[in-house]
Amino acid sequence: MEYHRLIVCHECDLLFRKPSSVEKRRASCSRCGASLTALRGARLPLDWFCAVTLAAFITFCIAQSFPVIELCANGMTSEATLFGAVRALWSGNMRVVAAMVFCSSILFPLIELLCLLYLLVPICTGKRPPWFNVMPRVVQLVRPWGMVEVLMLGVLVTIVKMVSMAEVIPGPGLFALGALTVMLGVVALFDPSGLWAVRDEIRSS
Repeated sequence: MEYHRLIVCHECDLLFRKPSSVEKRRASCSRCGASLTALRGARLPLDWFCAVTLAAFITFCIAQSFPVIELCANGMTSEATLFGAVRALWSGNMRVVAAMVFCSSILFPLIELLCLLYLLVPICTGKRPPWFNVMPRVVQLVRPWGMVEVLMLGVLVTIVKMVSMAEVIPGPGLFALGALTVMLGVVALFDPSGLWAVRDEIRSS
């Protein structure tokens, strides 16, 4: 029996023979009941996830480029961006906190989006991207550490506290950050392990 005709359950390591198709059906392990996503047809449309990921990347760039909030007090106006907040923490001798905020809210989400786009864009056009074996592992490695939703919650708490001290004007970056939080939640539903079956289809075609 050739190995490329087999599939292993990622939960209990039980081997199965690959069916020709599972269109409009759900494939699950007979031993533990886990969903077998690395099968032809057992996944959500890749072009839909690619569009959502691209929109999330554009929204990420907007959230980083525009002010999140604008404070007006005593005739003075101050704008705050996400990267500016990290820089303020770094210059205020809170370098550990600055590094954690930078990695969890900027670096790791950016790596996840770039890796997914690197995989999905060529695959949706019927091509197999180089370094395919590395990218799904990178996505699974950085995904648990991306915490944009925690940052969004912290920003909202800060706005509530600052309302009594100054006039707070929401900036474009705040709305982009809120939209990004929702989009990343949708992107997190995508299991990159399902791309292995797509790679086999491209290679065999």
